[in-house]
Parts: sequence; structure tokens; C-alpha cells
Amino acid sequence: MSIADRIGSPQDLIAGLAEHDYLTEIGLATALFCAVRLPQPLLLEGEAGVGKTQAAKALATLLDTPLIRLQCFEGIDAAEALYEWNYPRQLLGIRLAEARGADLAEESLFSREYLVERPLLRALEHQGPNPAVLLIDEIDRADEEFEAFLFEMLAESTVTVPEIGTLRATIAPVVILTSNRTRDLHDALKRRCLYHWIDYPSLEHAISIVRLRVPSASPQLAAQIAGAVQRLRGLDVQKPPGVAEAIDWVHASMLLGIDRLSAEAVSQTLGSVLKYREDQDLVREQGYAWVAGA
Repeated sequence: MSIADRIGSPQDLIAGLAEHDYLTEIGLATALFCAVRLPQPLLLEGEAGVGKTQAAKALATLLDTPLIRLQCFEGIDAAEALYEWNYPRQLLGIRLAEARGADLAEESLFSREYLVERPLLRALEHQGPNPAVLLIDEIDRADEEFEAFLFEMLAESTVTVPEIGTLRATIAPVVILTSNRTRDLHDALKRRCLYHWIDYPSLEHAISIVRLRVPSASPQLAAQIAGAVQRLRGLDVQKPPGVAEAIDWVHASMLLGIDRLSAEAVSQTLGSVLKYREDQDLVREQGYAWVAGA
């Protein structure tokens, strides 16, 4: 079944993602639908923990195709992202040629035989039948030079290896970039992408997500923790918790045999949802009972 048959509308995408434990709303579904069907890179921004990375994972599962992930970091370059040369193998090739008394042309040392593919190149050279989902995660952690390095691939699904030439994708990957907005991205990068901001879900939506991801949790615990996370985001914390932290909180509570959120339960499990001492101090001043909704 082709992608067009499987995903004929954003509503089809919502239903398909739900079958793979990812609940989304029409705005994000429309953005993902356009990214798949146009195709065009999609930039997802939002606070940490709102489900940006999980959206790409669920989409790859739905399309029955590999998820190829490039985790960005400060100082990332082509060697980590696109390709590098297998120097030990090249050295071995030189020594073997010397042992045989054979001439070894420089061009043969920089052939595909000695090329180590990194995520970007693997995504471009994926042979299908469906396009790979390329997740360029936390692009805001990389520098502007790396953004510029991505332009060719995002615009034309091609990359250039100086020793070999330009490599073009047979099947253009579905490209999803995520950003926690720790810095502003360049306008030239944004122009090449569709865009969607993922906000924190409503309380009802958050409860549905938690219950879907942790089906063994009691409805009461799921609702209480979803509500507590929403209250915590109302405080002036350094790292407002998202859905991912709510799910972690439910797992920790269940591990400790907690089936109802109380002040004592909050004090025992606070480290699963707030990861800064200052944030935990702020909650203690506010009161554990307040967090539990008592």
C-alpha cells in the first residue's frame, strides 16, 4: 500500500498515529501530513517534553520505515552528520598494495569502499519502498555553520562529497527537525521548512496521553498526575515539566505502589518530575498538598 493510500488526509494520520500510541491534534497532524506528502522538511518547536521527538518516531512506525536520528550538539560537523573516511581501512589498503608491489591510485582510496555513512547520508541513500524518516533532533544545539551545511540537503535532497561528487536521494526522506528554542534559528533554514509549534496539551488531552502510554495506571492516578504537572507549570520553575515527565511520574508512582497522589506521594516522587534543586525548593515552599490538588 502506497503512502498516499495509507495517509489520504490529516484525519487518517491522526487515526494511524493513535494506533501506534501517539495522540495528536489536527494542527500537528496537518503539518506532518504535508511533510510526508509534499514532501518538505518540517521544523517542530516547543518546550522539552511535549512530544516532538516522539512524533517522528511514531510517524516512522506508521510508515513502516526506518527512523534515522541525528542528535545535534555544539560543534557537530560533517564527520558526525554526513560521512567520514575509514582511515584504518585506507591505511590497510596502502600496506597491502605495498606488500604486493602494486601501485595504488589516490582516487581508489577515496571511493565508496572506504566511505563511512553517517545519518544524513544513510537517509538519502535509503532504498525504500517508503522514504526514511530523518530526525534532526535539537537543531538549536548546533551552530549556524551547521545550519548552513544542511541547506543543500533540505532544499534538494542532495549532498556533496568533494572526493566523489554530488549524491542525490532516490527516494527523498521525510525530514523532521526539532528545536527547544534555546536560540533562534536562521531565517534561511526556516524558509526551507514547514513549521509547527507544539504547545503543552490541555488537561484532558494530557490525561488521554498518559493513560494511553501507561495503560496499567489507574484512571485516578493518571488524572491526578496530569493535573499536578499542569499546576507545576504555573510556578516559576526553571524547567516546566511536560507530558514526558508526567509519564515518568506515573511509572515511578506505580513502582512504589502509589495508586493515589497525596502530599506524601509527591514528596517521595518529586525527583521524577522536577530535576533542579531550586524547583524542588519552590514546590516545598508552595506545599506538597497543593501539588497533589488537596
